[in-house]
Amino acid sequence: MTFNLRREEIIEVDQLAALLEHSPGKGAQALLVAAGQQVVEAQVLLGQILLDGRGIEKDPALARRWFAIAAYQGNAMAHNMLGRCLEHGWGAEVDVPGAARHYRAAADLGLDWGLYNYANLLATGRGVVADQAQALACYRQAAEAGHAKSMNLLGRYLEEGVACSADPAQARDWYRRSAEAGDFRGQFSHAAMLVEHGQVEQALPWLEQALSTGNLNFLRRSTPTLEQAGDARLQALAGRYRARLGELQASA
Repeated sequence: MTFNLRREEIIEVDQLAALLEHSPGKGAQALLVAAGQQVVEAQVLLGQILLDGRGIEKDPALARRWFAIAAYQGNAMAHNMLGRCLEHGWGAEVDVPGAARHYRAAADLGLDWGLYNYANLLATGRGVVADQAQALACYRQAAEAGHAKSMNLLGRYLEEGVACSADPAQARDWYRRSAEAGDFRGQFSHAAMLVEHGQVEQALPWLEQALSTGNLNFLRRSTPTLEQAGDARLQALAGRYRARLGELQASA
């Protein structure tokens, strides 16, 4: 179906996103029109649905091209998403140094996800020279902007004293804030701190929440930790973590 939309009807990308939610096929068609008329936010959203195959045939290579078009125009999220394509090899070969450049561009524009992704590369030395101090600075900036995953990692740096003086009190606070913001790793970290201070009952609801949304890699790392706990309540919960891990491994 061809959409004869005037430019003033397609500028409101929020409306296009809502249309995409309620009618994926029509929303995708409208996004194609808007992207072709140089609406940058529509180009980014079009790239995302091409990655996901939502309302349109999945095409990572074409998604990557739309992200590149929008990034060339200075869109921060486009830089971030192009970085993800380059890091993970979506639509073409893996190029981690290229990913770092685009994450850095997104970070320089103040995007929390750009700061987080760039910090991850700095922390691990992938695509860039490892720099824990700069990684910490990026995590902190993203955390202060409300990025839940960065809050958890900032807490870890403060707990372990990486590139900074250890500050357990601040670490606990950032773990709590990450947990409350909905990050499952933050929920587990917050729970671990509560357990360490003998507050197992208070920790259990956070561990339940982490279990309900945690991914495969998280469960691979967290399950053995719970299994080694001395408290019977934690060991019982570890059994449920192990069962969920098995489910995710079977479907992977």
